[in-house]
Amino acid sequence: MPVLIVAVAVVAAVILLIVVFKMIWRVAEPNEALIISGLGARSKPVDGLDSLGFKIVTGKGTMVMPGFQVARRLRLDIHNTTLEVHCVTQQGIPVQVKGVVIYKVGDDLVSIANASRRFLDQQKSMDGAIHELFTGHLRSIIGGLTVEDLILNRERLTSETRLSAADEMSKLGLVVDSLQIQEIEDATGYITNLGRPHAAAVASAARIAEAERDREATEREQEAARQNAAVIRDTEIKKAEYEGQVKQAEQQAKQEVIEKETRNAELEAERTEKVLESQIRKPADARAYERVKLAQAEREERVQHAQAAATETQLKAQRDAEATRILGEAQAEAIRNKGLAEADAIKARALALSENTEAVIAQQLAERWPEIVEAGAGVFGNVDNMVVLNGAEGIEEMLAKALTLGGAGLGLARNLLAGTAGTPSPNGHKPAEVPPPAETPEA
Repeated sequence: MPVLIVAVAVVAAVILLIVVFKMIWRVAEPNEALIISGLGARSKPVDGLDSLGFKIVTGKGTMVMPGFQVARRLRLDIHNTTLEVHCVTQQGIPVQVKGVVIYKVGDDLVSIANASRRFLDQQKSMDGAIHELFTGHLRSIIGGLTVEDLILNRERLTSETRLSAADEMSKLGLVVDSLQIQEIEDATGYITNLGRPHAAAVASAARIAEAERDREATEREQEAARQNAAVIRDTEIKKAEYEGQVKQAEQQAKQEVIEKETRNAELEAERTEKVLESQIRKPADARAYERVKLAQAEREERVQHAQAAATETQLKAQRDAEATRILGEAQAEAIRNKGLAEADAIKARALALSENTEAVIAQQLAERWPEIVEAGAGVFGNVDNMVVLNGAEGIEEMLAKALTLGGAGLGLARNLLAGTAGTPSPNGHKPAEVPPPAETPEA
């Protein structure tokens, strides 16, 4: 229970402290200054300002003791007031000048002190005071200027007005941010008349300028028309050229397409030809080459065989010729030897015939007996049936008679005898002639 009381007392004390702090602590806003007066409210001396009977606080907080000190706020933001002054120029021409003044309390302590002494409780009256201040200065300055100066040199009017009011504004603690002369009017129409010559000149110049501008505009329009026509002509020409180029490009493109297609076709043909060459022609050429080579090999082989055969034949012919020559020489030698032998035999037969004619004839008949028998047997060639009596003796007799009486056998014997008779005898006498046999009667 005592703890709770202590806690409540502490909380109450904290709240009380916060309330008391809120009551005694004042903070100056950025656009205001705190003017604190009362017990102990003194400011330190600064340049141009002695110690004041109040305290000025800007941009921070300060403690104000209730009942002993009073804190009031002085606004430091801008104010503006409208000026409308009726005055007379140096020429005696009444004019009405309208403008605006934008001002504020100065930021330094001297300006704040001066403004707080004059406007702290009457801040709303600052606009009237500034209006009256600048109205008087404007009247004074405009009275020394002409209407032309007012019109042509407003910057001079504003600068002289600000300069003439600067001392009084400093005493009031105020500074001018901007002074603008918005409008100058006169009831007599001086400004209007003042501007008429210039307006007339300007109007004339304007008309002249307008005429010149019209002429120039016409010339430019004509020139523009000519340029437009030239542009149109050039455009048409360029259009025609472009169309021609387009057509040419199209034709060229078509030609390129045709050439490309032709080239593709040629490439395809070349590819096909290469394929044919690689797949058909080269194998065919290879096969043909192989056949040619085989044929050449066979032909060479045949030629070699033929040459070998010819060589062999030639050698054989040479051997045969040599053998024939040798054989011929041998045959010739044999014939020659035979002839010599026959000559010797003939000589011997002639000698024998001359010495023993009957023995030679018998020998020759014995050597040619088979021919004689064959010629004699020809007698029986035309006989269909023949009857032989007495057996073998009858046949022997018949053959003897046929050989004796047959013309062929007898003729052969006769020739044999004639040859024998024609051979001279060794002693130079001819052998005895054999009488021809009698003709065989027909059977």
